[in-house]
Amino acid sequence: MLDTLTGFAVVAVAIVIGYVIARIDLLGPHARHVLGRLIFFVLSPFLLFSVLAHADAKMLFSSLLPVSAIAAIAVIAVYVLIARFVWHRPIGETVIGALSAGQVNSNNIGLPLSLYLLGSAAFPAPVILMQLLIFTPISLTILDAVTSERVSLARTLRRTATNPIILGALLGTIVSLSGIALPAIVMDPAQLIADAAVPVLLISYGMSLHGQRVLGARGHRRDVILASGLKLAIMPAIAWFVADVVFGLSSSEVLIVTVLAALPTAQNVFNYSQRYGVGEPISRDTVFVTTLGCLPVLVLIMAVLG
Repeated sequence: MLDTLTGFAVVAVAIVIGYVIARIDLLGPHARHVLGRLIFFVLSPFLLFSVLAHADAKMLFSSLLPVSAIAAIAVIAVYVLIARFVWHRPIGETVIGALSAGQVNSNNIGLPLSLYLLGSAAFPAPVILMQLLIFTPISLTILDAVTSERVSLARTLRRTATNPIILGALLGTIVSLSGIALPAIVMDPAQLIADAAVPVLLISYGMSLHGQRVLGARGHRRDVILASGLKLAIMPAIAWFVADVVFGLSSSEVLIVTVLAALPTAQNVFNYSQRYGVGEPISRDTVFVTTLGCLPVLVLIMAVLG
């Protein structure tokens, strides 16, 4: 329990620092925009390359992958049906809300909590692979199309194929699957840059909270409530049911996939909303609500299944 609280405390300190930086206007009016681009184009690609390059190839395609995929796709589908066809939200906002409901923070919260709660930091690797090589290309392709002035299939495919986040994840996966041991002169600089991604991302997120009130964006409160409810309650429940009843996994594997499904919304979703200028209140507030709300959920899961 203490280790779990420690993991959350580390994240909270970085977010508070970002909030203070924004409050005293330390970095000027363009800081959020500059940090957002730095994270998207430089730091996140190196982080994903490093994480996936070091991942065990067998773990990447273990039984955890299909269970996590089913749970994520189920809640994403529910969100899209409600937001798009009942509330008639724009496509861009629907995409951001759907990712807020179904994409977990498998990096900066998932990795340390997996180590603290489950005994290994390797378990989130299949989820990282799924999100970065399946969900992210599809989502960014849609966001590219709906935010671009000129919509062209060839242009959209080209931008998706050259997206730095997708390239970083793809290269890391290739290194893991090939078994190539890259020399230190390659990996050490990549790891150095990767290590900056999580703190800068958390600081950027903390800066975005200044001047904002959670659930204060008029017209988007129900979007945040829906995404948060799906993320914290429905997604772990589906993961548990599919792992235990449908796939008949071992008790330890059921615990792993349920814990991973209960992780809060990925801060990358907030970065995407910043980058494309859509759904920022939804992603920001959902990240905040689920980051706070996942703690009692994880404690409950560990008490019941652990």
